[in-house]
Amino acid sequence: MNSPEHYDRYYLTYSGISLPLQLVTPMEKADTENRNTYFGALYDDQERTTLIHKVVYGEVELEHRYGYHDNGTLQWAEIRDDDDEVQRLEFDTNGQRI
Repeated sequence: MNSPEHYDRYYLTYSGISLPLQLVTPMEKADTENRNTYFGALYDDQERTTLIHKVVYGEVELEHRYGYHDNGTLQWAEIRDDDDEVQRLEFDTNGQRI
């Protein structure tokens, strides 16, 4: 997987198991140069996470993409692993998995 040259924000890790992932421990871009592993994220104009990459030694190892219903709840999530396999999950307007 290719990573964008720029992310909106960088993080050390995430917490919990619910989607979208809850990224924690913000970092500056310069801090990523001294780390083997970090998370890069892109956000939409409503500050909702649209893309998360887990970057390990400069390569994207895991990718999450998210789409949202008009009410702001998660509509779908696509999870791509390092074998390039994609799992797509769908959610109703209440955030329940379909």
